[in-house]
Amino acid sequence: MRRRRMLFSLLLVAAAGMGAAGVPAAPRAQAAAATAPLDRVVPAPASVRPGGDPYTLTDRTGIRIPGGSAEARRIAGYLAGVLRPSTGYALPVTTRDGDGIVLRLGGRDTAGLGAEGYRLSSGSRAVTISAARPAGLFHGVQTLRQLLPTAVERRTEQAGPWRVAGGTIADTPRYAHRGAMLDVSRHFFTVAQVKRYIDELAMYKVNRLHLHLSDDQGWRIALKSWPRLATYGGSTQVGGGPGGYYTKDDYRAIVRYAADRYLTVVPEIDMPGHTNAALASYAELNCNGQAPPLYTGTNVGFSSLCVPKKVTYDFIDDVIREIAALTPGRYLHIGGDEAHSTSHDDYVAFMDKVQPVVAKYGKTVIGWHQLTGAHPAKDAVAQYWGYDKTGAAERAQVADAARNGTRLILSPADRAYLDMKYDRNTPLGLSWAGYVDVRRSYDWDPGSYLQGAPADSVLGVEAPLWTETLKTSAHLEYMAFPRLPGIAELGWSPAGTHDWGAYKERLAAQGPRWDALGIDYYHSPEVPWPAR
Repeated sequence: MRRRRMLFSLLLVAAAGMGAAGVPAAPRAQAAAATAPLDRVVPAPASVRPGGDPYTLTDRTGIRIPGGSAEARRIAGYLAGVLRPSTGYALPVTTRDGDGIVLRLGGRDTAGLGAEGYRLSSGSRAVTISAARPAGLFHGVQTLRQLLPTAVERRTEQAGPWRVAGGTIADTPRYAHRGAMLDVSRHFFTVAQVKRYIDELAMYKVNRLHLHLSDDQGWRIALKSWPRLATYGGSTQVGGGPGGYYTKDDYRAIVRYAADRYLTVVPEIDMPGHTNAALASYAELNCNGQAPPLYTGTNVGFSSLCVPKKVTYDFIDDVIREIAALTPGRYLHIGGDEAHSTSHDDYVAFMDKVQPVVAKYGKTVIGWHQLTGAHPAKDAVAQYWGYDKTGAAERAQVADAARNGTRLILSPADRAYLDMKYDRNTPLGLSWAGYVDVRRSYDWDPGSYLQGAPADSVLGVEAPLWTETLKTSAHLEYMAFPRLPGIAELGWSPAGTHDWGAYKERLAAQGPRWDALGIDYYHSPEVPWPAR
């Protein structure tokens, strides 16, 4: 009988592989029946102990929140929102004890899990996620999603069964900062598009959304003190499209949505370069008092705020004050890269004046790694975006700053920049840092990447997505997936789990999940994707 079942399964697989020739794919019930192993998760968990019977969701399953914490109830509601459409089950949320899906905050088994860790235990009667803090509970929910069949991500009712393998996962992150940057300046993305990207980031336990809100091509946040920044400076984008900007309420909505998924928004106002949109909006910000035209190209390094002028710092004080008031997170990014039109002495003087303004409004400075060529503030963070062709002196400058207390976020352009082409045939993206295939993006260690920088100076990693060539959510997804999950894994998983051979198998298992979610990803030939 077992052989007959195996033969039947093989025939189904063969039929699915012939779908392009008109043979129907395997029924959903068969596709959903497989139980994902506990270790087939991205990012890789810190500890996995498989064993025991699986848990099966049924129409009698409830989501239980012992203690009734408001945060746990909200996370339970989020989980129910994911599971109800595909399973067709009611999945009531209740504070009553019992079997089912249990989300527990606190307790003896959460010792050592920190602010973001969780423990997931699965058996025949219940699957329990425990965490010391709500963020950990939410991250555990993302792991639970991956342990269920991929059809759980669909928005219409699917056939089960809905099994979770038996055993225990204990999981904590390697780094505190696991970020993704979205450039909304080169091309503008709506609130709805940003929210979609946030949902995709949350699946892989990313906890920072760095929004690049200003550049030469567009200013994307409305401010009361300097209104033309948005209405005029935000009126275009690369290629001359209509651009756009976020009202304060729009920005607050993004911040709230991210916070509900345990991502902190880090706003960036790039300065003193990458400022043509601001210079075009207000003539007085230019040294010659004449506003340049709006810019819709892709060159860099030609613009600069006027460092000697007092009005420059009045402007900066107003901008930082208003954005800081809108942003509950700790960090505010001041850019500082590619300031080729600013002399070195002016650059140092500018950064010496701007960093205290950030502190004045209760925020901690992040700057691109060129900040280390000035005088980084005591608690400043430098974001390194160098690549293979970055000179040894520049690398040494960053490493020296790290030895002197500057924390680092690592975003090497030839590893972590999601807008770099995968290969010469990639229809989107750029290639100035080289081609970045999936393995290259994943196969490096943040702890030892920058020679001379102490391992404990690394605050974390971040995957920037610049949008000179990207106009739609489908464009963003094609460039981010499948590379984004690898950067997320570098930030979350222990160094000992790092192995390309094992990772590409786990990554391949994500493909059907992205199909179910409608994510338009790149089918890299390096990854053994299952037959569609």
